Amino acid sequence: MVYGILKDRKNGEYRVITAPSDAVEIIRRGHTVLFESGCGAFAGFPDGEYESVGCRRARDAEEIFASADLVAKVKEFTPSEIALSRDGQMLLGCLHPAANPDEVDALLGARCIAFTAEDSHRHGSPNCEAAGKQGALFGLESMLITNGGKGKYVGGLAGAPRMKVLILGAGQVGQGALSVLYALGADCTVMDINFGRLRTLAYEYNGISTSACTRENIARLLPTIDMVLNCVKWDKRRGDYLIDRQMLSLMERGSVVVDISNDNPGAIETSRPTTLSEPRYTVDGIVHFCLSNIPSAVANTASVAYSAEMLPFILALLENGADKCCKADAHFRNSLTAYRGCLTHCETAEVHKRRLFSFEEAVESCSE
Repeated sequence: MVYGILKDRKNGEYRVITAPSDAVEIIRRGHTVLFESGCGAFAGFPDGEYESVGCRRARDAEEIFASADLVAKVKEFTPSEIALSRDGQMLLGCLHPAANPDEVDALLGARCIAFTAEDSHRHGSPNCEAAGKQGALFGLESMLITNGGKGKYVGGLAGAPRMKVLILGAGQVGQGALSVLYALGADCTVMDINFGRLRTLAYEYNGISTSACTRENIARLLPTIDMVLNCVKWDKRRGDYLIDRQMLSLMERGSVVVDISNDNPGAIETSRPTTLSEPRYTVDGIVHFCLSNIPSAVANTASVAYSAEMLPFILALLENGADKCCKADAHFRNSLTAYRGCLTHCETAEVHKRRLFSFEEAVESCSE
């Protein structure tokens, strides 16, 4: 098959889904790799590096879509890109379909076979680890006086206390943030609804505090907290918040909220997506850092890790095709979003109250 690597065009997105080092393995398996010129430039992979391992350079996105059996990129597909796709062509990217109904409509109209990459990971996404660790560092940067913060140093100094940090969510994102902040000396509290996970973290990180993740517990701690990091993937069917605007008044001016998960809608009422060029804003004296694609700030490292994670998924699609992969493996069925005009993504169907097709129903519908 022909695998097409598309250049990401989202504002502030600098990653690439496949690095040259992994393109080598795809070619070794007998497939053709076609890359859009400049796809890896910001991540540190010039066109020449792809060509040196046997990849073919495409003139533009049109050539990619015209030639490739599988087209992949890091983030969502744009309307102009989807318009180039064809019936039965496989597309792969972080689609975030429940938050992007227009994109879903376009994918369904194109009758392509689209996979949502963020739902495909067997062992957790390296993007989550990158978001948690780099998000923690961005939070510390936001605490600087020059960025509107109250000017506290994370580990304290002789005679001055360390920062008090609240991490909401103890999944891969939250654990990444905790590993950085704990190592730098912060006074950390972690909240989650998974008590087994909290128990494990309490053993691994001596001295941290743990608590059930509830609005009441958050409100009780906010007056003493310097920085909150939201690492909770919020259910888009919910209409409430873990932290609403009124709760911000409990925090001292110059405190920082880092919304790493940054869902829309999300767990923090005052959160809205920001970009690398304008990453912060202030609400009621509280600095908000809400960059929607934090891993892009470390595009080289994030691309190398993400490329390695996605390689087996991509190889399976190239070697077996979408139908065989979905029949054999729940990870492919879970990430299948659109199958030739049928919506197959559970969360998206529930949020937007649309008919959900199982993979088997979608295949049967196309054969009628």
